[in-house]
Amino acid sequence: MSSIETMIPKNKSEHVAQLLLERIITANLEPGSSFGTEADLLQQFSVSRPTLRESLRILEAQGVLELRPGPKGGIIVTKPGMDVLAHALSVYLRLHGVPFITVLKAREVIEPALAAEAASARTEEDLVRLQDSVDRLKEATTEAEFLKENRRFHSLVAEASQNKVLMIFWSTISILASGEQHGITYTSTHQHHVAEAHQAIVDAIRAGDESLASERMGSHVQELQHLVRKRYQHLLSRATDVIPRQGRRVD
Repeated sequence: MSSIETMIPKNKSEHVAQLLLERIITANLEPGSSFGTEADLLQQFSVSRPTLRESLRILEAQGVLELRPGPKGGIIVTKPGMDVLAHALSVYLRLHGVPFITVLKAREVIEPALAAEAASARTEEDLVRLQDSVDRLKEATTEAEFLKENRRFHSLVAEASQNKVLMIFWSTISILASGEQHGITYTSTHQHHVAEAHQAIVDAIRAGDESLASERMGSHVQELQHLVRKRYQHLLSRATDVIPRQGRRVD
């Protein structure tokens, strides 16, 4: 019996949702696969239509299924995106009154660990992508270009770590801790400083120095908190924003 099946559901709809999820997992269904029709599932699980539909809505909210209307629609298997986790976590943090500054501090713990792992696990291809990112950041002429490449760099460091769990944690936290989402802007001087910090991090990762990579990333991400404390003090105690769900994706 799987761990999913041994969980005690609150009601019949949640129980059926667990069974449906177990079927998706054990059948190794790929995103985009059809999960059958409502009529088929009603017959297989011997439940009422309202119960089944509620079960499907539970899985849809979790990003596991998509219910497509129309003659070419149906029940389609999907893969949860980071927006699902970010939304759920942001709701939890907001309702528990966790301020934005605490999210920043969590990022300061996760990113140095990712940089350290990247220093030991990175490939030559990772190094090329990281250096290309730094070069593009130096050449950015608009704040939009800078912000896009800044996000990309941190994503590349996470990918180079090869640590799937930390990558998920970082991807979720990075959405919540996004400075521009809270109205934070960066001067040209600060942008230049960020590019230099990124180069220093890449150099440490290239050298395979885990301690140095962690130290440099730690100093770098702490700069955002320093910026908030200096220019955006109103954010220190501000509750974490609720992150909206994005459109559902099949890929």
